[in-house]
Amino acid sequence: MLKLIGLGLYDEMDISLRGLEELKKCDKVYCELYTSPWFGDLGKLEKIIGKKIVLVDRKFLEDESWKIVEEAKEKNVALLTPGDPLVATTHISIILEAEKKGIKYKVIHSSSIVSAIAETGLEIYKFGKIVTIPFLEKLNANLPFSVYDSIKINKLVGLHTLCLLDIDYQQKKFMKPNEAAKILLKMEEERKEKVIAEEEKILIACQLGSEDSRIYYLPIRDVIKRSDWKIPAAIVITGKLHFIEKEKIESL
Repeated sequence: MLKLIGLGLYDEMDISLRGLEELKKCDKVYCELYTSPWFGDLGKLEKIIGKKIVLVDRKFLEDESWKIVEEAKEKNVALLTPGDPLVATTHISIILEAEKKGIKYKVIHSSSIVSAIAETGLEIYKFGKIVTIPFLEKLNANLPFSVYDSIKINKLVGLHTLCLLDIDYQQKKFMKPNEAAKILLKMEEERKEKVIAEEEKILIACQLGSEDSRIYYLPIRDVIKRSDWKIPAAIVITGKLHFIEKEKIESL
């Protein structure tokens, strides 16, 4: 059997009891840490479950995930992922592969930024399309206008936009809110469609799920002035606010 198990939002303390019990029953445990920031200790988790955890990278999961699926024919095999295992579409492809081969699977869900962002006070059902603001070097310095367009569409119908910030796990590089805010303004300078304004207030959620979580509601120009942001972080560009949402975020 194949088991996709979420590690949860921040560290090894966030995995569910069900997740731990399933891991203890497994013959082989794989883990990917490239889809989302995670600040736990795999060594501590290995001691709890009593077995080695094999770390795999993006290339392995995208090109050779069939090996995990094949192992699951005869063994109980788990794939650990940061947050919830079905937030990343890569893992849907693994499930599809298992279904095609008639291999049983189960998903053990966990907390993720998609649910935790409600700590800001915004209503989850009022979020539109989620976007990721990428490092410009990945795009050969081109601006990610698909992000701009998604924010524009969300705003037109009054919806909030959750902006995830890019990571390069191998280099331990995490985009900070001030870097993301600069990219947003650069896109506005190019497009001039009045989607993003320097004086517009946005929400910054830092280290949600940790003991040091912080949420800020600041104008973009003030976000850019700071460089000491804690990571991981996410940005929310608000749509039409309900009076309760407005009351909550203005108290930050």
